[in-house]
Amino acid sequence: MERLAGRVILLWGWRRALAALCAGAFAALAQPPVDFFAACFVSFPVLVWLIDGAASQPGERLARRMLRPFAIGWWFGFGYFLAGLWWTGAALLVEAELFAWALPLAVLGLPALLALFYGLAVFLARLLWSDGAGRIAALAAGFAVAEWLRGFVLTGFPWNAIGQAAMPVPLMMQSASAVSMPGINALAVFIFAAPALLVSARGRVPAFAVAALAVALHLGYGAWRLNGADAAPETLLEVRIVQPSISQAEKWDAAVRERIFATLLELSARPPREGAAAPDLIVWPETAIPFVLSDRPEALVALAELVGEGQTLFAGSVRVEGERADARYYNAIVAIGDDGEIVDAADKIWLVPFGEFMPLADLLSRIGVEKLVRSVSAFTAGSHRPLLATPAGPTALPFICYEIIFPGMAGYGDTEADFILNVTNDAWFGNTPGPYQHFRQAQIRAVEAGRPLVRAGNNGISAVVDAYGRIVDAFALDAVGALDVAVPRQRLTAPGRPDLAGIGILAVLVLWAGVGFHAAGRRGLTGIY
Repeated sequence: MERLAGRVILLWGWRRALAALCAGAFAALAQPPVDFFAACFVSFPVLVWLIDGAASQPGERLARRMLRPFAIGWWFGFGYFLAGLWWTGAALLVEAELFAWALPLAVLGLPALLALFYGLAVFLARLLWSDGAGRIAALAAGFAVAEWLRGFVLTGFPWNAIGQAAMPVPLMMQSASAVSMPGINALAVFIFAAPALLVSARGRVPAFAVAALAVALHLGYGAWRLNGADAAPETLLEVRIVQPSISQAEKWDAAVRERIFATLLELSARPPREGAAAPDLIVWPETAIPFVLSDRPEALVALAELVGEGQTLFAGSVRVEGERADARYYNAIVAIGDDGEIVDAADKIWLVPFGEFMPLADLLSRIGVEKLVRSVSAFTAGSHRPLLATPAGPTALPFICYEIIFPGMAGYGDTEADFILNVTNDAWFGNTPGPYQHFRQAQIRAVEAGRPLVRAGNNGISAVVDAYGRIVDAFALDAVGALDVAVPRQRLTAPGRPDLAGIGILAVLVLWAGVGFHAAGRRGLTGIY
């Protein structure tokens, strides 16, 4: 291994960039649907050795000394996001005649932009770089900060956070309820990068001990939490999830709207499975209703006939306020009672840039840049996230589409809601890794919140997930049907303050890196400077 590390350290120029690119791309195998988390035990040691080789030269300008580690991180990130997010380009091929020109923007531009955060991660790590175990702590802290920034800068896109690689199964998801995703990101990078110390004697024993302890606590806490789960929890409510698998090419086609609506009604009206009670709640996916519901009173009549006494329908729909030029459109979930009346609604707050709204719309429209996907109109963001109630009593905390990917969004066992509701339409991306990655992040939110999750996707993955991240029942991708599931009654609390625990882990890593940097300085070695 020393020979391999030496060769990696001595790489220069395009060879170093290529090695970083390949290491990042290999790390993407740790994400769904592959879930080969062992890939990170290769990728991150290579990244450490590449940073080791980014030593400054005597008399070198400060800007160049700063750029070298940033470039290593950027190439690593570009490979990671290119291999993990290539499927985003599929959305532009739904109407290829209009949007195929923008394919490079999605397939190459998005990874290039997100790679800036990993460039920052390596740059920050290099500021406290040393020749011992402290540099692993510095790298873990740098990635934790970068992943945190990725959650809100430029509206935020924390998709495929490194920490998710350490949570492929429910046993390994439970730590998210204890130390939050920032803490998981930091610990995951520290553990994944630890094998790099096999070729460094300085401080590797305590580092390996800490890494082994972190793994043991991660698995032990998961086993302890799952062991304490009720084997037969009470039923919160019976839910029917409708998965119509409508082709995205037909989604807004006026010629087939009636057929789409009829399909939704037919699936929803099917008798319950043998021996099961009628559902308390029916859930339709994001923008399932293929027209503006307020413009179609006959549709409300049909819904009144569908929704039985004491039932509720939560349906993804476009909601409109105002008229004509002053009209505002919202991507919403509407609650429809047994009389066919809209009794409540929740609007999407986190909108997708270039998909649901245009950032810098006035400026970009002057140069001919428009929304990259077609829908009824540009959407307006909602102002708050209300709880949606059901006549049976339980309340839902609603999230539309990718709102569910933001860590801590549903709280840490302190939400007043009885369950989490997620409606989505991943048909844009076909049978690619995208829907599987999206579903994994929804599972983790259920664990964080300590509440069961009810998820309806147009083409999947629709499911009920319990508060431990375990799938109660689910439809496969592209299946068509109505899934009847009993949602478990579970209200789990977090042990302490997970957000503060994550900050504490970051602080310890920074302190460890600082001590290592100071010791290296005393030996005549320095970090980036």
